[in-house]
Amino acid sequence: MHVLVLGGGVIGVTSAWYLARAGHQVSVVDRQPGAGLETSFGNAGMISPGYSSPWAAPGVPVKALKWMMARHAPLAISPTADPHQYRWMMQMLGNCTQARYAVNKGRMMRLAEYSRDCLMQLRRDTGVEYEHREKGTLQLFRSQQQLDAVSKDIQVLENCGVPYQLLDRSGCVAREPGLRPSAEKIVGGLLLPNDETGDCHLFTTALAEKCREIGVTFHYGCDIHRLLDDREQILGVATSRGVMTADRYVLALGSYTPQLLKPMGIELPVYPVKGYSLTLPVASDAMAPVSTVMDETYKVAMTRFADRIRVGGMAELTGFDASLQGKRRATLEMVVSDLFPDGGRLEDATFWTGFRPMTPDGTPVVGATSRRNLYLNSGHGTLGWTMSCGSGQLLADLVSDHKPAISTEGLGLNRYHQNREIRRHVDTASAH
Repeated sequence: MHVLVLGGGVIGVTSAWYLARAGHQVSVVDRQPGAGLETSFGNAGMISPGYSSPWAAPGVPVKALKWMMARHAPLAISPTADPHQYRWMMQMLGNCTQARYAVNKGRMMRLAEYSRDCLMQLRRDTGVEYEHREKGTLQLFRSQQQLDAVSKDIQVLENCGVPYQLLDRSGCVAREPGLRPSAEKIVGGLLLPNDETGDCHLFTTALAEKCREIGVTFHYGCDIHRLLDDREQILGVATSRGVMTADRYVLALGSYTPQLLKPMGIELPVYPVKGYSLTLPVASDAMAPVSTVMDETYKVAMTRFADRIRVGGMAELTGFDASLQGKRRATLEMVVSDLFPDGGRLEDATFWTGFRPMTPDGTPVVGATSRRNLYLNSGHGTLGWTMSCGSGQLLADLVSDHKPAISTEGLGLNRYHQNREIRRHVDTASAH
Protein backbone atom coordinates (compact mmCIF):
# COMPACT_ATOMS: atom_id res chain seq x y z
CA MET A 1 0.00 0.00 0.00
CA HIS A 2 1.27 3.50 -0.87
CA VAL A 3 1.18 5.96 2.05
CA LEU A 4 1.78 9.68 1.56
CA VAL A 5 3.13 11.44 4.66
CA LEU A 6 2.69 15.21 4.68
CA GLY A 7 5.41 16.78 6.84
CA GLY A 8 9.15 16.20 7.09
CA GLY A 9 9.79 17.05 10.73
CA VAL A 10 10.58 14.53 13.43
CA ILE A 11 6.95 13.32 13.54
CA GLY A 12 6.68 12.90 9.77
CA VAL A 13 10.06 11.17 9.45
CA THR A 14 9.44 8.74 12.30
CA SER A 15 6.00 8.00 10.81
CA ALA A 16 7.67 7.27 7.47
CA TRP A 17 10.24 5.00 9.12
CA TYR A 18 7.71 2.80 10.89
CA LEU A 19 5.35 2.73 7.91
CA ALA A 20 8.18 1.62 5.65
CA ARG A 21 9.28 -0.99 8.18
CA ALA A 22 5.70 -2.29 8.11
CA GLY A 23 6.11 -2.98 4.40
CA HIS A 24 4.41 0.05 2.85
CA GLN A 25 5.59 2.19 -0.04
CA VAL A 26 6.09 5.59 1.59
CA SER A 27 6.51 9.10 0.23
CA VAL A 28 7.14 12.23 2.32
CA VAL A 29 6.28 15.77 1.21
CA ASP A 30 7.65 18.92 2.83
CA ARG A 31 8.04 22.54 1.78
CA GLN A 32 11.54 22.83 3.26
CA PRO A 33 14.73 21.80 1.39
CA GLY A 34 15.49 19.08 3.94
CA ALA A 35 14.21 17.18 6.96
CA GLY A 36 13.58 18.72 10.36
CA LEU A 37 14.02 22.37 9.41
CA GLU A 38 11.03 23.86 11.22
CA THR A 39 9.92 23.05 14.79
CA SER A 40 12.30 20.08 14.98
CA PHE A 41 15.31 22.27 14.21
CA GLY A 42 16.00 24.18 17.42
CA ASN A 43 14.02 22.42 20.13
CA ALA A 44 15.26 21.99 23.69
CA GLY A 45 16.94 18.64 23.01
CA MET A 46 14.99 16.66 25.60
CA ILE A 47 13.65 13.12 25.33
CA SER A 48 11.70 13.27 28.56
CA PRO A 49 8.99 10.67 29.20
CA GLY A 50 9.20 11.40 32.92
CA TYR A 51 8.59 15.10 32.34
CA SER A 52 5.51 14.51 30.17
CA SER A 53 2.95 16.82 31.72
CA PRO A 54 0.12 18.90 30.23
CA TRP A 55 0.48 22.65 30.41
CA ALA A 56 -3.16 22.74 31.45
CA ALA A 57 -2.90 22.13 35.17
CA PRO A 58 -4.53 23.25 38.42
CA GLY A 59 -3.34 26.72 39.34
CA VAL A 60 -2.25 27.65 35.82
CA PRO A 61 -5.05 30.24 35.28
CA VAL A 62 -3.94 32.13 38.40
CA LYS A 63 -0.28 31.80 37.46
CA ALA A 64 -1.03 33.06 33.96
CA LEU A 65 -2.51 36.26 35.36
CA LYS A 66 0.62 36.81 37.45
CA TRP A 67 2.89 36.03 34.51
CA MET A 68 1.22 38.81 32.51
CA MET A 69 2.94 41.31 34.76
CA ALA A 70 6.28 39.51 35.11
CA ARG A 71 9.41 40.54 33.23
CA HIS A 72 10.62 37.00 32.58
CA ALA A 73 7.28 35.25 32.27
CA PRO A 74 7.20 31.75 30.75
CA LEU A 75 3.85 32.53 29.09
CA ALA A 76 2.73 35.50 26.99
CA ILE A 77 -0.58 36.01 25.21
CA SER A 78 -0.97 38.42 22.30
CA PRO A 79 -4.62 38.71 21.23
CA THR A 80 -5.25 38.11 17.52
CA ALA A 81 -8.30 38.28 15.26
CA ASP A 82 -8.36 34.49 14.97
CA PRO A 83 -11.35 32.98 16.85
CA HIS A 84 -9.49 29.65 16.94
CA GLN A 85 -7.10 31.19 19.47
CA TYR A 86 -9.90 31.93 21.93
CA ARG A 87 -11.65 28.59 21.46
CA TRP A 88 -8.38 26.82 22.11
CA MET A 89 -7.70 28.90 25.22
CA MET A 90 -11.16 28.13 26.61
CA GLN A 91 -10.64 24.42 25.98
CA MET A 92 -7.29 24.60 27.74
CA LEU A 93 -8.84 26.33 30.74
CA GLY A 94 -11.42 23.55 30.87
CA ASN A 95 -8.58 21.06 31.36
CA CYS A 96 -7.06 22.94 34.32
CA THR A 97 -8.67 20.74 36.96
CA GLN A 98 -6.97 18.10 39.06
CA ALA A 99 -9.14 15.36 37.59
CA ARG A 100 -8.45 16.35 33.98
CA TYR A 101 -4.76 16.86 34.71
CA ALA A 102 -4.42 13.33 36.10
CA VAL A 103 -6.19 11.79 33.08
CA ASN A 104 -4.22 13.85 30.55
CA LYS A 105 -0.87 13.24 32.21
CA GLY A 106 -1.57 9.52 32.35
CA ARG A 107 -2.31 9.45 28.61
CA MET A 108 0.81 11.44 27.80
CA MET A 109 3.03 9.25 29.92
CA ARG A 110 1.58 6.07 28.43
CA LEU A 111 2.60 7.22 24.97
CA ALA A 112 5.90 8.79 26.08
CA GLU A 113 7.11 5.71 27.97
CA TYR A 114 6.22 3.51 24.99
CA SER A 115 8.02 5.97 22.73
CA ARG A 116 11.20 5.70 24.80
CA ASP A 117 11.16 1.92 24.34
CA CYS A 118 10.61 2.35 20.60
CA LEU A 119 13.52 4.81 20.39
CA MET A 120 15.84 2.40 22.19
CA GLN A 121 14.93 -0.34 19.72
CA LEU A 122 15.34 2.03 16.77
CA ARG A 123 18.80 2.97 18.02
CA ARG A 124 19.76 -0.70 18.26
CA ASP A 125 18.40 -1.41 14.79
CA THR A 126 19.97 1.57 13.00
CA GLY A 127 22.90 2.85 15.03
CA VAL A 128 21.59 6.37 14.36
CA GLU A 129 23.81 9.10 15.89
CA TYR A 130 22.56 12.41 17.29
CA GLU A 131 24.88 13.40 20.18
CA HIS A 132 22.62 11.56 22.59
CA ARG A 133 23.21 11.19 26.32
CA GLU A 134 21.38 8.97 28.78
CA LYS A 135 21.84 10.95 32.00
CA GLY A 136 18.32 12.02 32.92
CA THR A 137 16.43 15.27 33.49
CA LEU A 138 16.79 17.35 36.65
CA GLN A 139 13.77 19.55 37.41
CA LEU A 140 14.98 22.38 39.65
CA PHE A 141 12.86 24.11 42.28
CA ARG A 142 13.70 27.57 43.56
CA SER A 143 11.02 27.58 46.29
CA GLN A 144 9.69 25.21 48.91
CA GLN A 145 6.21 25.70 47.48
CA GLN A 146 7.35 24.24 44.14
CA LEU A 147 9.00 21.32 45.90
CA ASP A 148 5.85 20.59 47.91
CA ALA A 149 3.64 20.77 44.82
CA VAL A 150 5.61 18.06 42.99
CA SER A 151 3.93 15.37 45.11
CA LYS A 152 1.00 15.29 42.65
CA ASP A 153 3.34 14.53 39.75
CA ILE A 154 5.16 11.92 41.81
CA GLN A 155 1.90 10.06 42.36
CA VAL A 156 1.41 9.78 38.60
CA LEU A 157 5.05 8.71 38.15
CA GLU A 158 4.55 5.96 40.71
CA ASN A 159 1.30 4.85 39.09
CA CYS A 160 3.13 4.57 35.76
CA GLY A 161 6.18 2.86 37.26
CA VAL A 162 8.56 5.68 36.29
CA PRO A 163 11.77 5.87 38.37
CA TYR A 164 12.51 9.17 40.11
CA GLN A 165 14.60 10.66 42.92
CA LEU A 166 13.85 13.69 45.08
CA LEU A 167 17.09 15.58 45.68
CA ASP A 168 18.03 18.27 48.14
CA ARG A 169 20.30 21.17 47.23
CA SER A 170 23.52 19.20 47.67
CA GLY A 171 22.08 16.32 45.68
CA CYS A 172 21.31 18.64 42.76
CA VAL A 173 24.85 20.00 42.78
CA ALA A 174 26.31 16.50 42.99
CA ARG A 175 24.29 15.56 39.92
CA GLU A 176 25.06 18.82 38.08
CA PRO A 177 28.38 20.27 39.36
CA GLY A 178 28.00 23.35 37.16
CA LEU A 179 25.25 24.50 39.55
CA ARG A 180 27.73 25.03 42.38
CA PRO A 181 28.01 28.84 41.91
CA SER A 182 24.20 29.17 42.03
CA ALA A 183 23.47 26.54 44.68
CA GLU A 184 21.96 29.02 47.15
CA LYS A 185 19.16 29.75 44.65
CA ILE A 186 18.04 26.10 44.65
CA VAL A 187 15.77 24.39 47.20
CA GLY A 188 15.78 20.95 45.63
CA GLY A 189 15.00 18.97 42.51
CA LEU A 190 13.27 16.00 40.96
CA LEU A 191 15.56 13.69 39.01
CA LEU A 192 14.11 11.55 36.22
CA PRO A 193 17.04 9.19 35.50
CA ASN A 194 15.54 7.46 32.46
CA ASP A 195 15.23 10.64 30.39
CA GLU A 196 17.66 11.27 27.53
CA THR A 197 19.02 14.19 25.54
CA GLY A 198 20.32 14.91 22.04
CA ASP A 199 20.02 17.08 18.95
CA CYS A 200 16.58 16.54 17.39
CA HIS A 201 17.62 18.00 14.05
CA LEU A 202 20.58 15.60 13.82
CA PHE A 203 18.26 12.73 14.75
CA THR A 204 15.66 13.69 12.14
CA THR A 205 18.15 14.11 9.30
CA ALA A 206 19.97 10.89 10.20
CA LEU A 207 16.70 8.92 10.36
CA ALA A 208 15.57 10.44 7.05
CA GLU A 209 18.72 8.99 5.49
CA LYS A 210 17.90 5.59 7.02
CA CYS A 211 14.41 5.94 5.54
CA ARG A 212 15.85 6.56 2.09
CA GLU A 213 17.97 3.43 2.45
CA ILE A 214 14.82 1.32 2.90
CA GLY A 215 12.97 2.92 0.00
CA VAL A 216 11.18 6.02 1.32
CA THR A 217 10.91 8.83 -1.25
CA PHE A 218 11.24 12.45 -0.10
CA HIS A 219 9.75 15.38 -2.03
CA TYR A 220 11.44 18.45 -0.53
CA GLY A 221 10.75 22.04 -1.59
CA CYS A 222 7.17 21.08 -2.39
CA ASP A 223 4.33 23.28 -1.13
CA ILE A 224 1.14 21.57 0.00
CA HIS A 225 -1.96 23.49 -1.06
CA ARG A 226 -5.02 21.41 -0.11
CA LEU A 227 -6.52 17.97 0.26
CA LEU A 228 -8.92 16.74 -2.42
CA ASP A 229 -11.80 14.64 -1.10
CA ASP A 230 -15.30 13.40 -1.84
CA ARG A 231 -16.45 13.52 1.81
CA GLU A 232 -15.74 9.80 2.16
CA GLN A 233 -12.04 9.63 1.44
CA ILE A 234 -9.04 11.63 0.26
CA LEU A 235 -8.59 11.57 -3.51
CA GLY A 236 -5.25 13.35 -3.64
CA VAL A 237 -3.12 16.26 -2.46
CA ALA A 238 -2.78 19.41 -4.53
CA THR A 239 0.85 20.56 -4.37
CA SER A 240 3.18 22.94 -6.18
CA ARG A 241 4.26 19.89 -8.22
CA GLY A 242 0.76 18.82 -9.16
CA VAL A 243 -1.67 16.39 -7.58
CA MET A 244 -0.09 13.53 -5.62
CA THR A 245 -2.11 10.41 -4.89
CA ALA A 246 -1.76 7.43 -2.58
CA ASP A 247 -3.83 4.73 -0.90
CA ARG A 248 -3.62 6.34 2.53
CA TYR A 249 -2.55 9.76 3.77
CA VAL A 250 -0.93 10.94 7.01
CA LEU A 251 -0.98 14.55 8.18
CA ALA A 252 2.13 15.30 10.26
CA LEU A 253 2.34 19.03 9.63
CA GLY A 254 2.42 20.15 13.24
CA SER A 255 0.75 23.51 13.78
CA TYR A 256 -0.29 23.70 10.12
CA THR A 257 -2.35 20.50 10.20
CA PRO A 258 -5.66 22.20 11.13
CA GLN A 259 -5.48 24.43 8.04
CA LEU A 260 -5.75 21.43 5.72
CA LEU A 261 -8.54 19.85 7.74
CA LYS A 262 -10.78 22.88 8.17
CA PRO A 263 -12.12 23.02 4.56
CA MET A 264 -13.39 19.46 5.04
CA GLY A 265 -15.23 20.38 8.24
CA ILE A 266 -12.79 18.53 10.49
CA GLU A 267 -11.84 20.53 13.57
CA LEU A 268 -8.47 19.75 15.10
CA PRO A 269 -7.79 21.86 18.23
CA VAL A 270 -4.07 22.35 17.67
CA TYR A 271 -2.62 25.82 18.21
CA PRO A 272 0.88 27.14 17.39
CA VAL A 273 2.53 27.82 20.75
CA LYS A 274 5.63 29.82 19.91
CA GLY A 275 8.85 28.83 21.63
CA TYR A 276 12.42 30.09 21.56
CA SER A 277 15.88 28.66 21.98
CA LEU A 278 19.49 29.74 22.28
CA THR A 279 22.40 27.56 21.24
CA LEU A 280 25.74 28.53 22.72
CA PRO A 281 29.21 26.97 22.68
CA VAL A 282 30.42 25.31 25.87
CA ALA A 283 32.91 27.56 27.67
CA SER A 284 33.83 25.15 30.46
CA ASP A 285 33.12 21.44 30.32
CA ALA A 286 33.11 21.20 34.11
CA MET A 287 30.70 24.12 34.57
CA ALA A 288 28.23 23.34 31.78
CA PRO A 289 25.16 21.13 32.25
CA VAL A 290 25.79 17.39 32.24
CA SER A 291 22.34 16.57 30.86
CA THR A 292 19.04 18.51 30.91
CA VAL A 293 18.22 20.91 33.73
CA MET A 294 14.70 22.32 33.79
CA ASP A 295 14.15 25.55 35.75
CA GLU A 296 10.62 25.11 37.08
CA THR A 297 10.20 28.81 37.83
CA TYR A 298 10.80 30.03 34.29
CA LYS A 299 9.96 26.78 32.43
CA VAL A 300 13.33 26.96 30.67
CA ALA A 301 15.37 23.84 29.85
CA MET A 302 19.17 23.81 29.50
CA THR A 303 20.48 20.77 27.65
CA ARG A 304 24.02 19.66 26.99
CA PHE A 305 25.05 18.54 23.51
CA ALA A 306 28.59 17.47 22.63
CA ASP A 307 30.13 20.95 22.61
CA ARG A 308 27.02 23.14 22.80
CA ILE A 309 24.30 24.09 25.27
CA ARG A 310 20.72 24.37 24.04
CA VAL A 311 18.52 26.69 26.13
CA GLY A 312 14.84 26.38 25.25
CA GLY A 313 11.54 27.59 26.61
CA MET A 314 8.86 30.25 26.65
CA ALA A 315 5.32 29.96 25.34
CA GLU A 316 3.67 32.69 23.31
CA LEU A 317 0.11 32.55 22.02
CA THR A 318 0.47 34.93 19.11
CA GLY A 319 -0.61 33.03 16.01
CA PHE A 320 2.02 32.43 13.36
CA ASP A 321 4.15 35.47 14.14
CA ALA A 322 7.70 34.18 13.58
CA SER A 323 9.55 37.33 14.64
CA LEU A 324 12.44 36.97 17.09
CA GLN A 325 11.62 38.96 20.24
CA GLY A 326 14.60 40.42 22.10
CA LYS A 327 12.88 40.22 25.48
CA ARG A 328 12.47 36.45 25.07
CA ARG A 329 16.16 36.13 24.31
CA ALA A 330 16.87 38.16 27.44
CA THR A 331 14.92 35.64 29.54
CA LEU A 332 16.80 32.65 28.13
CA GLU A 333 20.11 34.42 28.66
CA MET A 334 19.13 35.36 32.20
CA VAL A 335 18.22 31.79 33.19
CA VAL A 336 21.31 30.06 31.80
CA SER A 337 23.68 32.71 33.15
CA ASP A 338 21.91 32.63 36.53
CA LEU A 339 22.23 28.87 36.97
CA PHE A 340 25.35 28.09 34.91
CA PRO A 341 27.28 31.38 34.91
CA ASP A 342 30.51 29.78 33.75
CA GLY A 343 29.07 27.15 31.42
CA GLY A 344 28.67 28.73 27.99
CA ARG A 345 29.67 31.65 25.77
CA LEU A 346 26.55 33.81 25.48
CA GLU A 347 28.29 36.25 23.16
CA ASP A 348 28.44 33.50 20.50
CA ALA A 349 24.86 32.23 20.92
CA THR A 350 22.40 31.80 18.06
CA PHE A 351 18.71 32.65 18.59
CA TRP A 352 15.81 30.66 17.10
CA THR A 353 12.03 30.41 17.27
CA GLY A 354 9.48 27.81 16.21
CA PHE A 355 5.82 26.81 16.60
CA ARG A 356 4.94 23.92 18.88
CA PRO A 357 1.67 22.24 17.81
CA MET A 358 -0.22 21.99 21.08
CA THR A 359 -3.59 20.52 21.95
CA PRO A 360 -5.57 22.03 24.84
CA ASP A 361 -5.16 18.87 26.93
CA GLY A 362 -1.49 18.26 26.07
CA THR A 363 -2.05 14.83 24.49
CA PRO A 364 -1.30 14.53 20.76
CA VAL A 365 -3.81 13.28 18.22
CA VAL A 366 -2.73 10.01 16.62
CA GLY A 367 -5.11 7.96 14.52
CA ALA A 368 -8.00 7.96 12.07
CA THR A 369 -10.35 10.71 10.91
CA SER A 370 -13.82 10.80 9.35
CA ARG A 371 -12.16 10.27 5.93
CA ARG A 372 -11.47 6.57 5.79
CA ASN A 373 -7.96 6.85 4.33
CA LEU A 374 -6.77 9.92 6.24
CA TYR A 375 -4.78 9.69 9.49
CA LEU A 376 -3.35 12.26 11.88
CA ASN A 377 -0.10 12.41 13.82
CA SER A 378 -0.03 15.90 15.26
CA GLY A 379 -0.38 18.04 18.38
CA HIS A 380 2.66 16.89 20.37
CA GLY A 381 3.40 20.34 21.80
CA THR A 382 6.74 20.53 23.58
CA LEU A 383 7.15 16.73 23.50
CA GLY A 384 7.34 16.02 19.79
CA TRP A 385 10.68 14.25 19.91
CA THR A 386 9.87 12.54 23.20
CA MET A 387 6.73 10.98 21.71
CA SER A 388 7.84 10.69 18.08
CA CYS A 389 8.90 7.05 17.89
CA GLY A 390 5.93 5.76 19.86
CA SER A 391 3.54 7.90 17.82
CA GLY A 392 5.14 6.71 14.58
CA GLN A 393 4.88 3.04 15.56
CA LEU A 394 1.31 3.49 16.81
CA LEU A 395 0.33 5.25 13.59
CA ALA A 396 1.92 2.55 11.44
CA ASP A 397 -0.02 -0.12 13.35
CA LEU A 398 -3.30 1.73 12.83
CA VAL A 399 -2.67 2.36 9.13
CA SER A 400 -1.69 -1.31 8.71
CA ASP A 401 -4.75 -2.55 10.64
CA HIS A 402 -2.49 -4.12 13.27
CA LYS A 403 -3.27 -4.16 16.95
CA PRO A 404 -1.09 -1.54 18.69
CA ALA A 405 1.15 -2.49 21.60
CA ILE A 406 -0.48 0.16 23.81
CA SER A 407 -4.04 1.29 24.38
CA THR A 408 -5.27 3.98 21.98
CA GLU A 409 -7.79 5.28 24.52
CA GLY A 410 -7.76 9.06 24.60
CA LEU A 411 -5.15 9.43 21.86
CA GLY A 412 -7.47 9.96 18.89
CA LEU A 413 -9.50 12.78 17.44
CA ASN A 414 -12.69 11.23 18.83
CA ARG A 415 -12.00 12.66 22.30
CA TYR A 416 -12.84 16.12 20.93
CA HIS A 417 -15.80 15.41 18.70
CA GLN A 418 -19.33 14.68 19.80
CA ASN A 419 -20.59 13.96 16.28
CA ARG A 420 -21.75 10.33 16.40
CA GLU A 421 -20.84 9.53 12.81
CA ILE A 422 -17.27 10.79 13.29
CA ARG A 423 -16.98 8.97 16.61
CA ARG A 424 -18.25 5.73 15.10
CA HIS A 425 -15.81 5.80 12.19
CA VAL A 426 -12.77 6.80 14.25
CA ASP A 427 -13.54 4.29 16.99
CA THR A 428 -13.99 1.53 14.44
CA ALA A 429 -10.74 2.40 12.63
CA SER A 430 -8.79 2.59 15.89
CA ALA A 431 -10.06 -0.81 16.99
CA HIS A 432 -8.63 -2.67 13.98
